[in-house]
Amino acid sequence: MLKPLKPLPLSLYIHYPWCVKKCPYCDFNSHEKSDETGYISALLTDLQADLKYVQGRKISSIFIGGGTPSLLSSAELNELFSGLQKRLDFAANIEITLETNPGSFEAEKFKAFKNIGINRLSIGVQTFNDKNLQFLGRIHNAAEAEKACSQAAQIFDNFNIDLMYGLAGQGIEACLNDINQALDFAPSHISFYQLTIEPNTYFAKFPPILPKSDDIWKMGNAGVKLLEVSGFKRYEVSAFGKIASKHNLNYWQFGDYLGIGAGAHGKISQANGEIIRTVKAKSPKQYLQNPQRKITKIDNLAFEFMLNALRLKSGFAPELFALTTNLPLASINEKLQFAKKLGLLNISDKLIQPTEKGYNFLNDLTEEFL
Repeated sequence: MLKPLKPLPLSLYIHYPWCVKKCPYCDFNSHEKSDETGYISALLTDLQADLKYVQGRKISSIFIGGGTPSLLSSAELNELFSGLQKRLDFAANIEITLETNPGSFEAEKFKAFKNIGINRLSIGVQTFNDKNLQFLGRIHNAAEAEKACSQAAQIFDNFNIDLMYGLAGQGIEACLNDINQALDFAPSHISFYQLTIEPNTYFAKFPPILPKSDDIWKMGNAGVKLLEVSGFKRYEVSAFGKIASKHNLNYWQFGDYLGIGAGAHGKISQANGEIIRTVKAKSPKQYLQNPQRKITKIDNLAFEFMLNALRLKSGFAPELFALTTNLPLASINEKLQFAKKLGLLNISDKLIQPTEKGYNFLNDLTEEFL
């Protein structure tokens, strides 16, 4: 029998599905910009129908992702935030992140974002190397990336720079050059992750020639060491922060979140102890007509929890499992002990944490809980 769950932290994810151009590696729900209007109104209608899941909680973080949500005008963002504030109670220390790409950058727009209430930017630089930017199909060049980061540093106290490694023709020196250039702008956070070829992308259909696996491994390790020695704590697989992202931590600690926008997912723990997933219509055109939310139960809560929580470098407190899944930790004890025997986990009364081996073979570790 399900027990009533204590209220968990609640975040809000807002998806904006349009870009100037679709990148060849991107498997997100993004589409080249169209002339369709009414998206802000659709988002607020979508949110209105999800208000029953708020359960009196304050919103601790908001993440506006895409797509390229910085394509939204100041007027559209004002309309959005006015609607959000009428419907939701924001926590006093709320983190509000907007994803932006250098190719859609305007200094005056950054100032407008901050005036609206956005207090964190996530800049999709990927690389400061013009040749690799062209390889990735990005619409900006290195000079534009540098300008966007410089302006962000002047306007925002908290901003992230996305960097990708394992690119065609890239070696360790070029990879470290990207990190050093990012460090010059004194961001509070850097996301450093490997290019992976995802299904249903242009790169999946026409695979590029990438560095050898061993070289990519060395590149990643060198990058991690440089970030850590530069004062950026690795708190998640690809996240390095002087200031950790509240929104992402909520995902990895299996907190709750509303998801609005085309193709957006939400995860909600209901007062009766049931945990559900919400999914909105993926096609922007269909979403504008009707979000058509789909509600499902999460089939394998233990696996979903571990898929998120084991990404945390510091691990998690054992009581977090029961608190967020409504399952006793004893239900996965056999799997925990087997992972420990394999040298993938350290387990104590106060902490469950991946070992260095477990962190390096995270897919193998999480698969133990399938």
